[in-house]
Amino acid sequence: MESLGDEPWDVIICGTGLQQSLLALALSRSKKRILHLDPNDYYGENEAAFSLQEADSWAAIHSGGPVNKDSNTEGDSSRDATAPISSIRQTIFKNASAWTHPEAADRGLSFPRAYALALAPQIIHTRSKLVEQLVSSRAYKQVEFLAVGSFFVFNAQADSPSSKLSRIPSSREDVFSTQSIPARSKRSLMKFLKFVIDYSSEEQRPLWQGKEYDLLAEFLVKEFKLDANLQKYILALTLTLDGRVAVEDGLATIHRHLTSMGLFGPGFCAVYPKWGGSSEIAQVACRAGAVGGGIYMLDTRAEIKNASGEDEISLDLSNGLSVRTTKLVKSQNEAARDAPTITRLVAVIDSPLKPLFEIMVEGAPTPAVAVVAFPSSTESSSDSPIYALVHSSDTGECPVGQSVIYLTTLAAPQAVQRLESALSHLLATVTPGAATAPVCLYKLQYEQSLSAREASNTRRGGVSTFAFPSPSLSLAFDDGCLSAVRDAWKLAVGDDASEDEYLVFQDREGVADDDDVYD
Repeated sequence: MESLGDEPWDVIICGTGLQQSLLALALSRSKKRILHLDPNDYYGENEAAFSLQEADSWAAIHSGGPVNKDSNTEGDSSRDATAPISSIRQTIFKNASAWTHPEAADRGLSFPRAYALALAPQIIHTRSKLVEQLVSSRAYKQVEFLAVGSFFVFNAQADSPSSKLSRIPSSREDVFSTQSIPARSKRSLMKFLKFVIDYSSEEQRPLWQGKEYDLLAEFLVKEFKLDANLQKYILALTLTLDGRVAVEDGLATIHRHLTSMGLFGPGFCAVYPKWGGSSEIAQVACRAGAVGGGIYMLDTRAEIKNASGEDEISLDLSNGLSVRTTKLVKSQNEAARDAPTITRLVAVIDSPLKPLFEIMVEGAPTPAVAVVAFPSSTESSSDSPIYALVHSSDTGECPVGQSVIYLTTLAAPQAVQRLESALSHLLATVTPGAATAPVCLYKLQYEQSLSAREASNTRRGGVSTFAFPSPSLSLAFDDGCLSAVRDAWKLAVGDDASEDEYLVFQDREGVADDDDVYD
């Protein structure tokens, strides 16, 4: 390993989060000398997937509040140049805790590695740019995508448990077949859905231009006469965390949802990568980087030894090596001041919750993910919507016969209690006639915030340091983060960069479609 420090590296990447890993994938055919480090002993960084033992350890590390600036955490722009550039403690996470049912083993909790709890359980719409790039780079062959099925709205005011969950219709056939919407309301809803499909056309733009920043809920009432229940359906499809989505953003999100429906098969508009969501994509991308000649070192912290020169950056690694580069890529992990924060509750349930994963369209695959929205009842920030992403065992995140529920809302003084209440209501509603109610076997709870939202690129002479922002808090993958990956790729490749070749690869020579070139 001493030879790793003999010659400078073209690029050193610190962290195996999704953005850094996609950069490694983009550079995997560049013939550049790439050293990829991670201070953690697992892949994925802020988008990792954990066994129960790993989740316990992670929660212990992030149990307190934000780390102060004296701790020299990665991403702190005020830190000394010789401070560590990567650290296991990341200040965008805080107040984490883990809980195990006292009778968990008797009730069916399996061994720790039977679980893969995702820090980033985002769904990915089929028209996402990420899917397009995974296809063009051929990396999609190593990812097993699962269908995201029905979207539901929880109605706490419904008379009976069986009517508290309403499936959101998102196609013409859905609207006309549902029994929960009156005929007149169906006509209003169909008018809106038809409009959204073509909302950016010259014919439809005048209806909403000039109102881009108005609240979508008000727009739905004024222009389409949608009642309160239909408004809840439409707002739930936006997956907005504060319930106050603007017209322009809301229409774009719903348009993406509707136009993604049926793209890769009937009955679903989004997919989810098996074995931990974004973490699995990060690992596939890193394996591609390794096949392309990149060197990977987990459980390896890096500290800037010399950043004052204009020719190279020197890094001291925790394994005793010293390495050099002119291009350093890392991530920002210092929470920005006044940044939005979510509270998330991850619950392992001793039931498969089968009613949430029914096939609703002939020929559709069995869904592995269902989405349940608990709308806010007021406009108070302490009563923001709650979303539950329910994962079946098909995701590989839990054993057969169990399920994992990811509940998310904006952080507030009563956020944890509200998530616990939503979980209890959901379990009681899904299995109303069960002899025994489903039981939560394990819980992971934490708060997650955001770094500065723009990537930073610091240049000094011939030396560049590029830092990705922290992951979006969105429940659906945000394509906006992909532009920073492209920018980092241009920096790494330099004058050799050709936009037409970015993440556009052919299958490696001699490799058949069913071969796993990453193993």
